[in-house]
Amino acid sequence: MINKDIKGLLLTCSGITAVVIIICFFVNPIGGVLCLLLGVAITAVFVIYTRRRYKKLSELNDYLSLVLSGNYNLDINENVEGELSILKNNLYKIITTLSTQNEMLKKDKVYLADSLADISHQLKTPLTSMMVMTDLLKESELGGKEQEFISIIENQLEKMRWLILNLVKLSKLDADTVEFKHEPVPIKNVVDESLKPFLVMLDLKGVVLNNTVHDFSFMGDRNWTVEAFENILKNCIEHTDKNGELSISGKSTNIYDSVIIKDNGCGIEPEDLPHIFERFYHGKNSSGDSVGIGLALAKMVLEKENAGISVDSTIGEGTTFEIRFYKAII
Repeated sequence: MINKDIKGLLLTCSGITAVVIIICFFVNPIGGVLCLLLGVAITAVFVIYTRRRYKKLSELNDYLSLVLSGNYNLDINENVEGELSILKNNLYKIITTLSTQNEMLKKDKVYLADSLADISHQLKTPLTSMMVMTDLLKESELGGKEQEFISIIENQLEKMRWLILNLVKLSKLDADTVEFKHEPVPIKNVVDESLKPFLVMLDLKGVVLNNTVHDFSFMGDRNWTVEAFENILKNCIEHTDKNGELSISGKSTNIYDSVIIKDNGCGIEPEDLPHIFERFYHGKNSSGDSVGIGLALAKMVLEKENAGISVDSTIGEGTTFEIRFYKAII
């Protein structure tokens, strides 16, 4: 009996019954005994009935908890009289409807992911042709202004290629059509592989790299984890000034191992901080070339691997990302 109202009602009725029994004993001892037996019987019936009722409510609550976790396969449909049975039947109808809509939504997501993949495939041919032509034009004897225009076109084509690929990846993650591997992955290999595309950029900007991450293994998909780390590193490097510093370190607790990526760049505005993992979100300090899907993609990938990512930032001092790989699923 955890319901305060029921407890209060039971105590009140017990008190009234006790007073009536005492009065009956003073009037007639036999009547007092009968009144006592009657009071005990009524109380026992009330307790038994209430326990059964709350047991049914508890079963219904457990069922709803299973539904929230994604299990729609339980049947609570019953054809007996009573307000609880009516409630069960109505809940069953609602859950059946939600299950049907959920299946339809999944099919729509799969269709969207397939459509984007088809569109991406169709765009690859003209995009590749344009990139080849810009390479040929760069090798021709054109003036400085023309070469500048070609460089701009080349950068925009590369941006389009990156955007198309990442939109396809996002749609596949949304539709749950990506099969993640579940195998031991050394974190140092992930960090080293993620840094490779940015080593030239770090050198050109004069950014000092301090990589002191300790090695540990986690259960996940190496390629997708590298994808997530690349997007986080890309964000940090883009917001780090020339001759800045980028550090990659680690931390280990009884619950998780983590990788900490820290830059000393411009930082993120406090009002932007809660939204940086939202797709297509542009903060005040976002670069002009930012699309707003890199960090969203990174978070989706890490969540698929039961990992977590958090961010802390101070304006003018830099930003710190912490990626936690839990030693047990929580």
